[in-house]
Amino acid sequence: MFRYTKATALREGIVWVVALLTLMPFYFLIATALKPDEELLTTGTSAPPSRPTLENFTEVLSSGGDNNILLALMHSVVITVGSIAGLVAFGSLAAYVLARTTQRWGSVTFYLFLVAILLPTQLGLVPLYIGARQIGLVGSMWGMIILYVGTLMPLAVFLYAGFFRNLPRDYEEAAALDGASPARVFFRVVLPLMAPATGTVAILTGLIVWNDFFSALIFLGGSDNQTLPVSMYYYVGSLVSAWNKIFAIVIISMVPILAFYLFAQKKFIQGFAGGIK
Repeated sequence: MFRYTKATALREGIVWVVALLTLMPFYFLIATALKPDEELLTTGTSAPPSRPTLENFTEVLSSGGDNNILLALMHSVVITVGSIAGLVAFGSLAAYVLARTTQRWGSVTFYLFLVAILLPTQLGLVPLYIGARQIGLVGSMWGMIILYVGTLMPLAVFLYAGFFRNLPRDYEEAAALDGASPARVFFRVVLPLMAPATGTVAILTGLIVWNDFFSALIFLGGSDNQTLPVSMYYYVGSLVSAWNKIFAIVIISMVPILAFYLFAQKKFIQGFAGGIK
């Protein structure tokens, strides 16, 4: 029988304190986004809004020019979805070949992918920018998709390879005995079984692409295809920053990625737990 003791009450109190501390950033985010300009100047970001308003949201959503948030949101969605699709398609194929090959080059190539995970992407931005500019991909959403697929491919291959190595070959051998080609075995048998791994790859890489600012600023800054983090940058001034509008954009940017996570969280948890196992 469960007994509610002083130790239990102490643990419960500690959990509540940790939970409140964890939620404090969200409080500042929402409270500041609901404040008008004049109240923000007088009360700052810590006090709750005395007159909550949605004017900041309507203003940033109706803005145009370099601060067109709706257009930037669409660009972020297109680039993120395209990058995830490319990483799932090419990452799963590369990881499957590396996981199933018994030759030495497979192990060497896999370790090279691991080394690429450790190298910071910023080291190669200068030659990448020069190459992208020469072939006309600077300022293009296609250029950003190719960039993200290339830079995040080692992470996708690493995640997929761990699952493929734990997948028994019996399914593939049974399909091959029934006359299925190698491509049909992969796309109709193996890849559907990798749904948890696909969810893990999609969420982890999607978060990186969606929140990326530096690469998007370098390759898309000043173009018509700016993403949401780059458009948010225009609200940051050298003297005064419109924090209420910046936080409103942050909340807007959180909605799509949170919706995607809620949709794929089951596969993500299954894939993450399976990968650890």
